[in-house]
Amino acid sequence: MWLSGRMSQELTQRSLVDWDAAAQLAAKMTPPGPTPAPREMSKAVESLRYFAHESVHHVHTITRLDAAENLRDSTVLVVDRAGWAKANTQTFSVLMQPVFDRLRAKDPQKFDAARRGVAPTATAAEMAAFVGFLSSKVLGQYDPYAGLVSETAARSHPGGRLMFVAPNVLWTEKELNVAPEDFRLWVCLHEQTHRVQFAAAPWLRDHMLEQITSLGSLDASVWDRVRALASSVTGRSRGERPDAGLGPLTHLLTAQERATVSHVTAVMSLLEGHANAVMDAVDARIVPTVKTIRRRFDNRSADHSVVDRFIRSVLGMDAKMRQYSNGQKFVEHIVEREGMDRFNTVWSSPQTLPTEAEIHDPRAWVERVLR
Repeated sequence: MWLSGRMSQELTQRSLVDWDAAAQLAAKMTPPGPTPAPREMSKAVESLRYFAHESVHHVHTITRLDAAENLRDSTVLVVDRAGWAKANTQTFSVLMQPVFDRLRAKDPQKFDAARRGVAPTATAAEMAAFVGFLSSKVLGQYDPYAGLVSETAARSHPGGRLMFVAPNVLWTEKELNVAPEDFRLWVCLHEQTHRVQFAAAPWLRDHMLEQITSLGSLDASVWDRVRALASSVTGRSRGERPDAGLGPLTHLLTAQERATVSHVTAVMSLLEGHANAVMDAVDARIVPTVKTIRRRFDNRSADHSVVDRFIRSVLGMDAKMRQYSNGQKFVEHIVEREGMDRFNTVWSSPQTLPTEAEIHDPRAWVERVLR
């Protein structure tokens, strides 16, 4: 499941992040969360595994995607917060390596100088804090890139890895005061939909990796652009208005990179919105209390503390919630007017994916792709 020692060491030597330290710190900095009695936790783990399996059938019925039938491409793991944090730290190490490789190829001297300094340790601490915070919020996750972590991982789950964070599921269902079995099935429906998406579009994983890698093709002026970012932040403090779309990050991006970010944003909106649409498409025969769960879940996300709201804003989690909403509206608009089978054209190729503008104007996607 984890990076081999040799592979981890090789990545650390070619990176601006000390990934070994990041993984260890993430596990240590992650709060353990609720710790129920062993018997209760054991039942919860067994229950999540059962509903993870049971939900695939419902995803197939709702989405009409043949890839959902008899899907056995991924390992289902029920983990604690530390396990989730460590797993994601190691996935990040693989996803970000192409970016570091390109930076090093463009300016080896500056890259090696940065690597010999405090940068790898500092960025490891930042990564650990980032992942540690998220580990207390995430209920479940489908990681399509898990098979890239090691040869062992590629053999055990070539299609990805499905994880559920048991302490967070238990905490949330009690906080919302909802039926545990209904809530667990509801959560599993969302994550299994992501799994089915990547199975229905087997080209999607490599396509997204290409987009991430292309963002690493920063030109030699990257260091000047970092200074521009600092200037933009100073400008904000004087009341200047940053770019409405990407904020101060705009100063780090070329026009091509902004186009890539826009494309990735659109795809993520599609994936998250589609999964949310499936969650809400189940009726009371499948999840008897689905309307209650959705109402209380949405109300809960509006009740974060001031500090929590600030951290979520910094980490981009507010933007992610907007992705859920915008993408769900896009999916439901097309399914309602064109039908599920015609909507499923979206999984055909990179060219049939919606643009960011089309997410907000589904009719434009229909005209471009279906007409």
